[in-house]
Amino acid sequence: MKLLRYLILLLLTTPLAAQNTVGLLSYQPAKSFDGYNLLYPHNQPNVYLIDNCGEIVHVWEDENDFRPGNTAYLLEDGRLVKTKRPAAVAGNPIWAGGGGAIVEIRSWDNDLLWSFERNDEFERLHHDIAITPEETILMIAWENKTREEAIQAGRDSTLLPDNELWPDYILEVDPATDEIVWEWHAWDHLIQNFDATKDNFGVVADNPFRININYDTSDGADDWMHSNAIDYDPVNRQVILSVPTFHEFWIIDHTTTTEEAATSQGGMGNRGGDLMFRWGNPAAYDQGTADDQKLFYQHDVHLVDNFVPENHPYYGKIALFNNRVGPDFSTVNVLSPLFDMYDWGYPIGPDGWPPADFDITITHPEPTNVYSTGLSSIQFLANGNALITSGRQGYTFELTPDNEIVWEYVTPLIGGQPATQGDTLQLNNNLTFRVDRYPVDYAAFNDRELLSQGWLELEPDSFLCDFILPTEELMEDYQLSIYPNPTGGPLTVEWEGGMHIQLRILDLLGRPVYASQETGGRCYLATDGWESGVYIVEINGVSVRKLVVK
Repeated sequence: MKLLRYLILLLLTTPLAAQNTVGLLSYQPAKSFDGYNLLYPHNQPNVYLIDNCGEIVHVWEDENDFRPGNTAYLLEDGRLVKTKRPAAVAGNPIWAGGGGAIVEIRSWDNDLLWSFERNDEFERLHHDIAITPEETILMIAWENKTREEAIQAGRDSTLLPDNELWPDYILEVDPATDEIVWEWHAWDHLIQNFDATKDNFGVVADNPFRININYDTSDGADDWMHSNAIDYDPVNRQVILSVPTFHEFWIIDHTTTTEEAATSQGGMGNRGGDLMFRWGNPAAYDQGTADDQKLFYQHDVHLVDNFVPENHPYYGKIALFNNRVGPDFSTVNVLSPLFDMYDWGYPIGPDGWPPADFDITITHPEPTNVYSTGLSSIQFLANGNALITSGRQGYTFELTPDNEIVWEYVTPLIGGQPATQGDTLQLNNNLTFRVDRYPVDYAAFNDRELLSQGWLELEPDSFLCDFILPTEELMEDYQLSIYPNPTGGPLTVEWEGGMHIQLRILDLLGRPVYASQETGGRCYLATDGWESGVYIVEINGVSVRKLVVK
């Protein structure tokens, strides 16, 4: 019976990864970073925690009349901080892509602990939040300005087709007291050279620390800035804001009071709420041309400091997903702004703010396989790998520093409903704003059972993980590693150093394809002549792992 099952599996799983269209596509456990993936897909209400095999191990459910708004974060004590909005937005006075409304804190068991809402004719939360070490929450919001207010501020009336303008502002809320403890408004830091009779008139190029109210890349859309990411630097007490319609990110001094943040004085840099730093598109402040542009509708701009050690090559630098950098591909980029802690500022030269270019640019091994005009994310992992999500395809993959893909997952939803394994998903079927991986030893998982609760997809394929994950005997007795798995060429077998072992590799009919006595803790095999399929690895007569040759 066992032999028959193996024969059936052999037919069904050759090649394994090539048959999967949704959920887990490929996985190399020896090279992938072990953890749990936080997934909050669009067009449905739930937040999922999935393991690296694509199985759900925890879920925070919500009513079906809510949708992501757009991010969620897991705290060390197991609480979830999530953003959401009502599913129905028809007739909402303020609405654009990325719109939110509500920020909640929920327990591990999904009990509602706290809620905050901003969604009316005057303002609306959107896109992202950032949680400070003090557990206050920085939120992005639109605020509605009338045609008259916009024109008085210097806006060109031809850029007001809907007679409104929604500049962004940042509010910081303390859940412990329900108080707004800090605010920053873009509206307080404008410049314009359009109308000398109106407010904020000046030379744009001479005022790079201010925001040109007439810089517009969206044909006068009310959602003028569309800020899509916010992060906090707790060391330097600075806020990082991604502004994709300007093709820039900005840094704002958080050492100011709310009163100082409304002016150009105060704070440790004595610049008030004016921009400390901006980067990506000097044309936005009349100090460059299209040739100088580096960012193209970027997403997930953040400081690399979560879950990576201080000796990580990108620790303390800025990472981002550069969405529209090419006509048919996106990139991931890292850069190093130069902060002068003595002057508490970012030195600006005649060519703008350094650096002149990125530290590194990362693409998919097949660059055109990742192109997302919106959404998307990048997370650097403690083992040096990068976890990248191409949001419009719902495609997440883990890339080694050598540009090898060691894990792939496609969000298995079609318009928020479960897809069936084998379905071919079209663009925007499974929109996924971000995916974040939390280490297996993250404090939130202490003393909590993370057991399989099934899959998001229908008719899931569990065979891939069944074959490549080690058994308990392997982990406890032999400390065995076999990589790469799957393989199509050289194979490395490693075990507890010094132990003499009898190594055999059998096909599914029980016939040995390799057998020898080994010592020294490592051996190398060539699989070039082997037939594609599944093999059983035996150590001293004990089956310890499945091996896939393709």
